[in-house]
Amino acid sequence: FLFLVLPLPTKEKRCSFQFVPSLCPLCFRMDSLQKQDLRRPKIHGAARVPQYQPPTLAYLQRLLWVRRAPMLSHVNEVWPNLFLGDAYTARDKSKLTQLGITHVVNVAAGKFQVDTGAKFYRGMPLEYYGIEADDNPFFDLSVYFLPIARYIRTALSVPQGRVLVHCAMGVSRSATVVLAFLMICENMTLVEAIQTVQAHRDICPNSGFLRQLQVLDNRLGRETGRL
Repeated sequence: FLFLVLPLPTKEKRCSFQFVPSLCPLCFRMDSLQKQDLRRPKIHGAARVPQYQPPTLAYLQRLLWVRRAPMLSHVNEVWPNLFLGDAYTARDKSKLTQLGITHVVNVAAGKFQVDTGAKFYRGMPLEYYGIEADDNPFFDLSVYFLPIARYIRTALSVPQGRVLVHCAMGVSRSATVVLAFLMICENMTLVEAIQTVQAHRDICPNSGFLRQLQVLDNRLGRETGRL
């Protein structure tokens, strides 16, 4: 610290020590920082949320192979009142009654696929929704994402509504539209949707469907501000 001996403006010639802050740069800087710190609101425990990074196709494929069960069951409840299953379940009327299914979404409809249709369920208290989709990486399933998501959301909003979404095996086509539903209606990222479904059932959408889900993930990310 530097001190100057300055004369006091009095009649008597006495000396006094006076501290000159400007001659102490370190002290002046610390003092300035302390004043700024007093003006700055203190937020304890606040952490910056990292920006969402869209997953790569390779990452998604690795994620789908994590914690795979040794055996695949015919049907599983993957979200409250939302079931993901195969053709065997779709044709088992007693099982549908036991599960209390009120709506069936067939993502493998067609004469040479799971050819059930509304006539198959005639006399049963359930509604049928079918689309003819191929389990092919080049098939554009994304055009059905929003219509099916809206249908599932409406069905689940009905009192005691319970929905079965199925294809042939219940792992690719039907799994893809269920993931899209969770992303569109439940505000999940693609990774969160996969983890949610995979906690209850092994799924394996083909690479083309995964790319279509990536496009949806990016679009929803921009709309919600995640990206």
